[in-house]
Amino acid sequence: MNIAATGRRGTDRLKGMLAPLGVAAATGAVFAIVAVVDPNEPGHYPTCPFLWLTGLYCPGCGTLRTIHALAHLDPVAALGLNPLAVAMMPFLLFWWGRWMVRAWQGRPRRTTLAHPAWLWAFLGVVMVYWVVRNLPFGAFLAP
Repeated sequence: MNIAATGRRGTDRLKGMLAPLGVAAATGAVFAIVAVVDPNEPGHYPTCPFLWLTGLYCPGCGTLRTIHALAHLDPVAALGLNPLAVAMMPFLLFWWGRWMVRAWQGRPRRTTLAHPAWLWAFLGVVMVYWVVRNLPFGAFLAP
């Protein structure tokens, strides 16, 4: 076995892992900042532009407070603020883990995240969630 080739593969593997490790570091930094700077106190973060303009909740409304609750190990409060964000976290973790494993193995990145049908289904879920959380019978979905 050629030692130079083995070293080059290790370097290529490390380069391939920089992107998923960077995403993990950025995610960790966001969780740390939101854990320390409480979004429940006014003035720390800007208001949601959609909420400000329309008075209606967007699909992301409550996500900062959800992250804050999760960072403080309060999943019940997190579910009450934005259940869709909490439900998406295992999927995001799975996709990140798959990306990390492929990078570690030196396999090329896939050019598609998921089958288009799954992406359209997710978009449909987000749209229905957006509408329902602003209707009287969906008030339990509002942050």
